[in-house]
Amino acid sequence: MTTPFIKISIIICSYNRQDYILAALDSLNNQSIPKNIYEVIVVDNNSTDNTAALCHQYISTHTTFNVRYELEKQQGASFARNKGAALAQTQLLVFMDDDAIAEKDYLHTILLFYKNNPEVSGLGGRIIPLYIPEKPNWMSYYVSSLVGNFDYSTQIEEFKPGKYPLESNMIIKKEDFDLVGGFNTALPGVVGTLRIGGEGKDFFLKLQKRGKRIFYHPQAVVHHVVEVAKLTPEYMYRVASGIGRGERVRMKQQGGFAYFKKIIEYIFKLGASLIIGFGYILNGNYQQAGPVIKFRIDALKGLVGK
Repeated sequence: MTTPFIKISIIICSYNRQDYILAALDSLNNQSIPKNIYEVIVVDNNSTDNTAALCHQYISTHTTFNVRYELEKQQGASFARNKGAALAQTQLLVFMDDDAIAEKDYLHTILLFYKNNPEVSGLGGRIIPLYIPEKPNWMSYYVSSLVGNFDYSTQIEEFKPGKYPLESNMIIKKEDFDLVGGFNTALPGVVGTLRIGGEGKDFFLKLQKRGKRIFYHPQAVVHHVVEVAKLTPEYMYRVASGIGRGERVRMKQQGGFAYFKKIIEYIFKLGASLIIGFGYILNGNYQQAGPVIKFRIDALKGLVGK
């Protein structure tokens, strides 16, 4: 049941982010719009750290902030996001990560967009990596998507077919969320040390197939925390292979021919990465060459089930 006074619901799915969850909440508590027109739902995805205690303490000391805590024991971001959407009291859902920091006018920008474009189904915004302590020398444009970097356009525009928002900054009408049955739980995101990604891609491509319009807004900005010390080869492999693993699940659901075409596509992308990597070497950017190629190798491994 929706509440007429609340216009927008922000859903934060959290798993073991005790170091950053409060910064995410602070950024939403300090928005430029009145607090009585939005709600925040933190869905704890069965964290084992101090996330629950921190959230409860924050809620108890911020009584004018419409925020609540919920627990989802089924591991995986898709399960947590679906629970948050089911609990939301509005018809406009915003999904933000637990290590993201929204800019002050974030919610105002979203509400103004939908006021001027009520027929639009979904929206995605810019995601700026917040490297701690600083951006590593080996990071490049072609690898930065693995840490959430997303800058689709310098102006408001509709996503081209096959393009879509990233998970840490995506907005959707509740009616359209329900239309496609929410997020595909066969693509749960992170489960323990295993990653099966692509839930956002799957979600928005389903909407596009139904003729729904998805837009990008460069002023709807969140900053995504990236701890450089954690960007180990093992971590980057889990993320990259998780993309391929998610595509394997998606294509298998569509049939054997779709899966075969996706393998061909990934082989082509691997070839393109070799050319890009060689270009970096020619320009003297040796540190950036290897990660570009490894990204595509690891994604292909995930796709073929390695």
